[in-house]
Amino acid sequence: MAEVVTKGTGEVERTADRAQVDVTFEALGAERSEAVSTLNQRISAVEPLLEDFEVRSRQLSVHDNWDNNQRVGSRATQQYVIWVKDLDKLDGLLAELVQAEPSWVNGPSWTLVDDTEAIREAQQKAVADALRRAEGYATALGRRLGPLLRIGDTEGGAHYSPRMMSGAASFEMAGPAGMVDQLNLKAQQITVAASCTAAWSLLD
Repeated sequence: MAEVVTKGTGEVERTADRAQVDVTFEALGAERSEAVSTLNQRISAVEPLLEDFEVRSRQLSVHDNWDNNQRVGSRATQQYVIWVKDLDKLDGLLAELVQAEPSWVNGPSWTLVDDTEAIREAQQKAVADALRRAEGYATALGRRLGPLLRIGDTEGGAHYSPRMMSGAASFEMAGPAGMVDQLNLKAQQITVAASCTAAWSLLD
């Protein structure tokens, strides 16, 4: 039985409704215990700021610093991954984090809280695209398109990504915290894409 195999792609756009912010605090000390103690003092003012947000991870790192094979003190680092679903609170959180003087802030990066509906719509468009292609080949061959034989995701399947990257910032701490609200960190459009491979029978 003759068959035709086609690939289809589909895309839809949605406005991101969740932001992720990565922030790192560091402290130095002559000994590891001193570095950790100083770090604890620094982040003691940070933890209350995070009570209204979902902290996905807290990662502590403590290590010695070396210079020409000579130990020159210790460094303690605390890294946070924070999810913000109430985007109206994003600018305020960033301003407060900057005021706490972290070593590094990266974000926001944008995602969807629930991508189920968007993925399904993109998959429907991908299937429709594959069907149109199959019908075109059948017509070109003077044949009729028969039943669907099999279908599956192509490599990568369904995925999504920001349409543009201008809504993210990555910066070391410098300048007044009040400048954060001037960065225009608005929710980006997320492109949700799906792709499939389908096989159809060809009828006489």
